[in-house]
Amino acid sequence: MPDYHHQGLFTRNQQFVFWLRRLEADGHEIVIHGYFHERPCGTRESLHDKFFTRFYTQQEGEFYDLNYDEALRRITAARDEFRANNLKPRGFVAPAWLLSKDAERAARDAGMEYTTRIHKVCDLRAGSEFAARSIVYSVRRNWRRGISRICNATLFRYLQGRPLLRISIHPPDYSHPPIWRQVTAMIERAIESRTATTYQDWIAQQRLRRGM
Repeated sequence: MPDYHHQGLFTRNQQFVFWLRRLEADGHEIVIHGYFHERPCGTRESLHDKFFTRFYTQQEGEFYDLNYDEALRRITAARDEFRANNLKPRGFVAPAWLLSKDAERAARDAGMEYTTRIHKVCDLRAGSEFAARSIVYSVRRNWRRGISRICNATLFRYLQGRPLLRISIHPPDYSHPPIWRQVTAMIERAIESRTATTYQDWIAQQRLRRGM
């Protein structure tokens, strides 16, 4: 995200930009993850809206209900800022995976190759979707961390036989040792029988298999 919570463009920190370039050169993937990673509360929100934008995520579902024009403006602005700094994002992932239909269309029209949701990976260019539930943690409260660990242990076992295993990590996860121990244990176990890959490489493989 170029301007996290309106704290200033990432380009102000050229050391950070250089670090991103090195990661990309080493084979890591640079992905657009929203623009501000923030969604102001609306004045007339349904209980459904409040659940997803305030309880499920703490007012960070930026693309949850953006209209097409605004979503396209933010995604293209992020894309152009990344490219101006010699970074080549091919994917767009909305904060908290909350993405309106209009925003998904905007991501496609902005030239993004793919997006992801919590339950699937979407090839925007080919119009294909692949079921792949992501393991993710909620660490804002003690009870959330406890539930996350229990649920994710079960989910990991359930997903072991799936072709694509996704483990989503956020910076605060590292600050909670029990969470981080579980994350690293799952990764270590997974790579015994799997090959780590990027979304763009995995989608390219699926296209080849389908003759696209």
